[in-house]
Amino acid sequence: MSRDVNRRRFLELTGTAGGAAMLAGCTGGDGSPTPSPTDDEGTPMESPTDESSPTPEEPETRSGYLQRANKVLHDEAPWIYLNRQYSVYGVSSSIQWEARRDERIDAYSIEPQGDNSSVVITQSQLDSGLDPHDHRETPTDNIVLQVYEGLLSRDRNGKIVDELATGYERLEPGRVRFQLRSGVSFHNGDSLTKQDVAFSINRIVQSDVGGLESPQRDQLAGVTGATPADGDSAVVVNSDGINPIVFAQFASYCDIMDKSWVESHDTAYINSHMNGTGPFELTDYEQDVQVEYQSYGDYWRDAAPADTLTIQAAGESSTRVNQLLSEETDLIVNVPPQDAARVQNADNASISAVPSTRIIYNAMVYNKEPFDSVQFRQAMNYAIDLESIIQNVLSGFADQTGQPTLEGFTGYNENLDPFPYDVEEAERLVEESGYAGAEITLDTPSGRYLKDLEIAQAVVNYIDELSNVSAEVNQRDFGKLAGELLDGDISTGPAFYLIGWGNSTFDASQTIIPLLTSDGALTSYKNERVDELMSQAQSLSGDSGN
Repeated sequence: MSRDVNRRRFLELTGTAGGAAMLAGCTGGDGSPTPSPTDDEGTPMESPTDESSPTPEEPETRSGYLQRANKVLHDEAPWIYLNRQYSVYGVSSSIQWEARRDERIDAYSIEPQGDNSSVVITQSQLDSGLDPHDHRETPTDNIVLQVYEGLLSRDRNGKIVDELATGYERLEPGRVRFQLRSGVSFHNGDSLTKQDVAFSINRIVQSDVGGLESPQRDQLAGVTGATPADGDSAVVVNSDGINPIVFAQFASYCDIMDKSWVESHDTAYINSHMNGTGPFELTDYEQDVQVEYQSYGDYWRDAAPADTLTIQAAGESSTRVNQLLSEETDLIVNVPPQDAARVQNADNASISAVPSTRIIYNAMVYNKEPFDSVQFRQAMNYAIDLESIIQNVLSGFADQTGQPTLEGFTGYNENLDPFPYDVEEAERLVEESGYAGAEITLDTPSGRYLKDLEIAQAVVNYIDELSNVSAEVNQRDFGKLAGELLDGDISTGPAFYLIGWGNSTFDASQTIIPLLTSDGALTSYKNERVDELMSQAQSLSGDSGN
């Protein structure tokens, strides 16, 4: 069998009808020109003939405002829109496990087979510290989630399920209540209390609580604080306005910490130790080398199937594949397309894969030359052959995108297609922008995302082929690049960079707010119209599943 397999063959290799069903209908546009003209929601309309043409009516639903924001962001092109990433894992025959769409690797769901009682996971990166409220990266999340838990969680299909809360309700606009589970203890023996839960929420959303200004604040966008409920084992969470996705937020974010433990230790200690309520407790932490755990004997659910767990990292995908096939690890991330058949055909391994909730994109910082020009940003989208990148770099294991929101999410605008490949239009728009002759550099990590460096090289090669722009790649350490993007100062990071963003709430707001609004934690863009649309969307409820 050829080592190069296309997406259809890949689905056959995974052997999962569910995977095939989820992939169906997830493709982007076919490369045809974007419909023109359209109204703000992307609906085709006749070209205006004079300045008296009517302004499109305001949407009636929250989803309508989100769709309109996606239309503005498509047209303004703050990103080069790239692809929806597939989560492609290699799985040893010594364990049983299935991939999740949200990229979480929950070791509690891994079942060792036969006499095996230990599990080893190999990621592309390790953590940036063990404080569960002080990071924004999936590799760190996968390390801390083995120990820390939230009020709510999701099953592998994205459905909200109870965790440390046993029930939740909206009391009125701006106030929700979580009933807490009894009989839960932290790994140091302290019992879980409503004060711990309120403290954990406040530590994220209020900068004067818990000695931390959390980079996760916008993951709980709209939440203003929490208080223990009077006379009950419950917590009341307050929001600025209705907060239409509040339960979706708590199903994806906000790990619960022991208030007294946090207040008794300094930052360095909290980042090198863990004290949660989860199924595994930390036994050894060697920064940048590996993290070791054992099953927590007093867990509130049944004990984890694995007695011990180790998480390690290997930046090169070939190293991870070799470790899997030589039985040095049980689960690896980001199996490259060219190695999918090799893993699947091995006697001791298989592939598990799903289309993820992650979008890969090239941000162009709106106030740095030449990216302060809408025409130049549009030109960069026209300059690349996205369909070719999907097929030739990713072997079809991705979907084209043309907006920040992925298909299937609340607020996705089905009327928007990816930008077509049009060199002449790209060169014309560069001239119109006034930046002919521009020299640009694309910063990219290598090994963090599936084929990230290769995608960046392909993008730069296409741009460099333009007659009036030159481009090059700058390969970066992911941790350092992420640190620059998370420091809250848009001026300190690169002007042009490749990054990925996972959104496990399945709602457009949790991509647009942090990445593309004026006060977003990782924003590269400011636009008053987008800010206004998102504010209007967040003031409505009715179609977010809450």
